[in-house]
Amino acid sequence: MNPEEIRETIEMIQEQRLDIRAVTMGISLRDCSDENGDKLLGNIYRKVTESAKDLVKVAESLQEKYGIPIVNKRISISPVSAIAESSDLEDYVPIATVLDKAAKELSIDFIGGFTALIQKGETPGDRKLINSIPRALAETDRVCSSVNVASSKAGINMDAVLEMAGVIKETAELTKDKDGIGCAKLVVFANIPEDNPFMAGAYHGFGEADRVINVGISGPGVVRATLERYPDVDLMQVAEIIKR
Repeated sequence: MNPEEIRETIEMIQEQRLDIRAVTMGISLRDCSDENGDKLLGNIYRKVTESAKDLVKVAESLQEKYGIPIVNKRISISPVSAIAESSDLEDYVPIATVLDKAAKELSIDFIGGFTALIQKGETPGDRKLINSIPRALAETDRVCSSVNVASSKAGINMDAVLEMAGVIKETAELTKDKDGIGCAKLVVFANIPEDNPFMAGAYHGFGEADRVINVGISGPGVVRATLERYPDVDLMQVAEIIKR
């Protein structure tokens, strides 16, 4: 970096409030499935805690080294409805409890992936997860949930829309003493991305590697300053200027 780039970087951090909004580790749980519910819970807890054991420590060391704030440390996992479907669990609240325990042990802010993809229809695992959402979000602090009910290709699953309306209402009722916080941890999607690291709708996509890191930059002040300084550049040039 030349002196001008160093000056611009310092200005971004100190004056334009550039920060890393979140570092999210995506973890595949495809190797955790088991017919025995207790084994499934143990597999999930072990995979999450072993995979992310150094996430917070490394993020904090990078924050100290480079002087850029890292606001949140998060985890996304494979959709629970698919991972747990072969198990003998009657509902998936115990999975949410295990995920919450792991997140707290790791000092993770949120863990997402209590998810079902039902834009064309539901499987037994999907139904168990959806029925578990209100209690799962009411009885945990850091677990986030998402359900995809529509896509441009498949259309809208109207049965799922009606079902999720009831889930939202029940979740609000169960967390009414906490300002309805359960609903803030639940996203109902149309056209959910194949992989999504953004809370509360985060989940680790099936096309992803076993473990990945996603970094989310929050810098609206930087974007505004760049556009003011370079009013005639196109979007790709803006991105390159900001990345410098």
